Amino acid sequence: MTIAHIDETRLETDNAYRFAYVSEFMEFGAEDIAAIHAVAAYLGPLVPSLVDAVYEKLFSYDATKRHFIAKQSGYEGPVPENIDSLGQDHPVVIFRKQHLGRYLTRLVTGAYDGEMVEYLDLVGKIHTPAAGSQTLDVPLVQMNTLLGFVSTALLSTIVSCGLERETEIRTLQAFHKLLWIQNDFISRHYQFA
Repeated sequence: MTIAHIDETRLETDNAYRFAYVSEFMEFGAEDIAAIHAVAAYLGPLVPSLVDAVYEKLFSYDATKRHFIAKQSGYEGPVPENIDSLGQDHPVVIFRKQHLGRYLTRLVTGAYDGEMVEYLDLVGKIHTPAAGSQTLDVPLVQMNTLLGFVSTALLSTIVSCGLERETEIRTLQAFHKLLWIQNDFISRHYQFA
């Protein structure tokens, strides 16, 4: 058997190279992308309820809710004074919910090309002072718990779609791989923190 050579230094500097390596290692490919795209019609209408479920969870802990007090990148509206004054109807929360909705929609409809790779990387980066707001610094434990919750909610939603069993399994496996790839592109921004 031939052993593939991986330039480990390049993994840290070239997002496309990193994505290619992680995808190949996890066997995430065209069939997985097709499975993800195939459920877009089922998942698209459910995105708002998925977003609401995520924010209900985020607002049930002070350790996650507090991150909505900091200045958000791209948000120009009023900033809440404290977590007690922050409700689901606050403009900053509505702004962030829209971002999460677009993220979920993009996962199921977007092309998995260089632009998507950069987007997956940005999702990790914008939750640190390295990009976006210098005042926003979400700890890795909060990012991991959030992605775990999103993963469970997404996979549970897929199971509830009533897909043919083989299609359901293929779709669940595809999303499982994709979310691990996303996790890699989040955690990479915390390695030197």
